[in-house]
Formats: sequence, structure tokens, C-alpha cells
Amino acid sequence: MKSLVIYFSQTGNTKKVAEAIYEALPQPKELKKLDEIKEAKSVADYDLVFIGFPVHSHSVPYRVENFLRQLPPGQKIAIFMTHGSIPGTRLSREALEEALILAGKARVLGTFTSRGQVSPEAMEIFSRSPEHELWTEMAVTARHHPDQNDLDDARSFARWIFSLAAQSE
Repeated sequence: MKSLVIYFSQTGNTKKVAEAIYEALPQPKELKKLDEIKEAKSVADYDLVFIGFPVHSHSVPYRVENFLRQLPPGQKIAIFMTHGSIPGTRLSREALEEALILAGKARVLGTFTSRGQVSPEAMEIFSRSPEHELWTEMAVTARHHPDQNDLDDARSFARWIFSLAAQSE
């Protein structure tokens, strides 16, 4: 089974999680690939695709939107994302729900979210906006993420998804 871990990252948070997922896949290097989404050509040659992105303004970044819309029907995928919100809150779920809709007819085997440090520029912009006050308070507490526990959880997620994909072959 060939696997692709593809991601979009601006601050490095999503890249760290993508690398942890890639490392955990129990395949030899010739059967797995780690790549940035801007380098992606086609997923047709892969049996399993992990797709990762950071949450931007409570939604999926445009580049990732386009990628998710172009997935072939039945393609086995797993979605992972990084965000500054507290896990389980509405703010941490909105982008994930959007990604699931955008993935359309792909076969989603699972999802994973991890907190990630928010860039100082984004914190500055959002802190000036009263409607983002709650999010700004949450985002401050994400400053040390993804941490070792987050990356260990990402590795466990990767192994679990891989086993699900292998069972369904």
C-alpha cells in the first residue's frame, strides 16, 4: 500500500504534525511520501492520503480547498489540521467540518486535530477585533503547541488510519 502525507503549513505547526504522521507509517520509504501541497500533482498513485492544513479564519485555506475538491471518488484519505482554539470547541470544529464537506466523495477514514502556536502577526490582527476576543484568549494558550504529546498523538493517529486502510484492501 502506497501512502502520501501532504500538507500546507505557514508557521511550521502543520509541517511538524505531517512529519510525525509520515515517520509513524510502517512502510519502507519507497512506499510513502511526504510533500507540501504546492508540490502535489496527483493522488491517483496512492492508496492512502493524509491531508493537513492550518485553520485560517475558522476555515480551510483556499489552496487546500481546491485540493480537497479535486480528490477522486473513493480515494482513502485522513484529514489533519492545526489550530489555535481549545480542542472540542465550535471554533476548533468549523474548519474540520468544512474540510469534510469539501472532500466530497472521497472515503474519509478519520480526522485529527492538534493545537498550534498562532503567529504573532495573526494574534496582533485578531486582538484588535472585538468579535475575535474569545478566540484570541484561547489562542494565547496554544503557544507551546504542537508539543511532544501532540506529536505522539499524531503518530498514533497515523498507525490507526494505516491499519484501517490495510483492513479495507
